[in-house]
Amino acid sequence: MNPEIQIKLGEWSELQADAQAVRTAVFVEEQKIPAELEWDVMDAQCLHAVAYDAQGKAIGTGRLLPDGHIGRMAVLNTARNCGVGAEILRQLMAQAKIRGMYAVQLNAQISAELFYQREGFHREGELFMEAGIQHVHMNKTL
Repeated sequence: MNPEIQIKLGEWSELQADAQAVRTAVFVEEQKIPAELEWDVMDAQCLHAVAYDAQGKAIGTGRLLPDGHIGRMAVLNTARNCGVGAEILRQLMAQAKIRGMYAVQLNAQISAELFYQREGFHREGELFMEAGIQHVHMNKTL
């Protein structure tokens, strides 16, 4: 992980603008997911993580739901393959453990399955479609 990358954890009210900018760029613009599918009422109930580069620009994000689901993991195309997503994921898992959770789970886009496997997640069940993209359910014991 680049030491110039900083991860900030916080509530939606604090991190919304930066998390929305990353999610819009990745999910809505790049992956063509309809904007109305991207935003939900759960954002206000989640712990959010946002990664910032050395210039203070938001380059990645993810969220931890109260039930232990990790979701909305996104890293800008220009910042991928540099450890940003892994660091966001690790910090969200650490927060889950602090909150007394014994496991975390997520729905991974099939293209990201190997990324999550490298972080210790295991596939559970069959492929399914979500927002027009193939996904697989994955889990990890903490």
